[in-house]
Amino acid sequence: MKRIKSFNGERLSLARVFRGITVADLAEKIGVKRQMISLYEGNKVEPESDRVFLMSKALDFPFSFFYEQDLSEVKIARSTYFRSLLTTNKKYRNEQTAKIEMICRIYSFLSEYVSFPKINLPSIDEYSDYEEAAVALRKCWNLAERPIENIIKLCEDNGIIVSAYYTSSDTIDAFSKSLEIDGVTRYTIALSKNKNTAARIHFDVAHELGHILLHEWNEDIESLSPDEFRQKEKEANNFAAAFLMPKEAFICDFENYAGKLNYYYQMKKKWKVSIAAMIYRSWFLGLIDYDTYQSLMRKMQKLGIRKNEPFDDILTTAKPSILCSAVNLLFDEGVFTPSEFVNEMSCENLSLYPKDIEELLCLPEGTLNDNSGKPNISIKLL
Repeated sequence: MKRIKSFNGERLSLARVFRGITVADLAEKIGVKRQMISLYEGNKVEPESDRVFLMSKALDFPFSFFYEQDLSEVKIARSTYFRSLLTTNKKYRNEQTAKIEMICRIYSFLSEYVSFPKINLPSIDEYSDYEEAAVALRKCWNLAERPIENIIKLCEDNGIIVSAYYTSSDTIDAFSKSLEIDGVTRYTIALSKNKNTAARIHFDVAHELGHILLHEWNEDIESLSPDEFRQKEKEANNFAAAFLMPKEAFICDFENYAGKLNYYYQMKKKWKVSIAAMIYRSWFLGLIDYDTYQSLMRKMQKLGIRKNEPFDDILTTAKPSILCSAVNLLFDEGVFTPSEFVNEMSCENLSLYPKDIEELLCLPEGTLNDNSGKPNISIKLL
């Protein structure tokens, strides 16, 4: 006899936060008091199936999603690092945290079928601060001191999961999460598609790499004081600058021209970093004094290029592809059809509508009805 599944209040909370809907909003949508939603989410009261149907419709999640249990072999770290934690409403941060946690769960599911690149990061004993950490990572990834052309592919090739999707708030840049699958630690970086210039993407990803290498993943970020959080952000920013603009090569390029704004225009094409970031790096490395730094920034302001810099519209970088490639590989190898893939996810306690899967995995719209795509990874031999 088939066992009847119990309602999972944690899944209700996850779906609600995922959609950016408050308890009060959901209560109004289905015609109950807000206290009842809290009771449902806390598993204090079991809702009738017709009420679950209403919540399913209001939240645009499959009915079965609310009766599934999360797989125990996936452990998601407590912390989510946001570049904009101090300026972004907590509601929006929670929404993106719910999405990145969903990506972690889907990644775990895909790992049962696909061999992803192994995590390749330097040992924590190899460095003591952000400058040394940047040098250690460049050495680990065989980058020498050359410019980074495609930071997203670089991360994916070294075992870091990257995704990108539109966010509800323009104050969100990027965020990251740690997870453990069968005792193996993985890291996920999510980017906001709301801001998609190559220089911005490169710095955002490098910033999250700084958190991955430098900071603790099981502390409560929300409990940090503003000063403590700013210190972590400063360390991650300094790491990003050191990683993207290695000291010796940068000094060689800029030591004779660091005070000339027009020179930074051309160097932006080489280093794929914003002009503002390069000017700051020049001051940080002592190539210009603070008065010159301020003068250059005022010139940028006067020219109207502080927010929209030259070449932002022509410099490009690759989009996240590893998750998309994994799904397309399964289709190309005949492991699943699109509908079978969605159904198998449901069997593994991940009932989601195709549109949400496509968004989270950077799949083109309609992919789950189309077997196109040529991935560059291999099926795991069982």
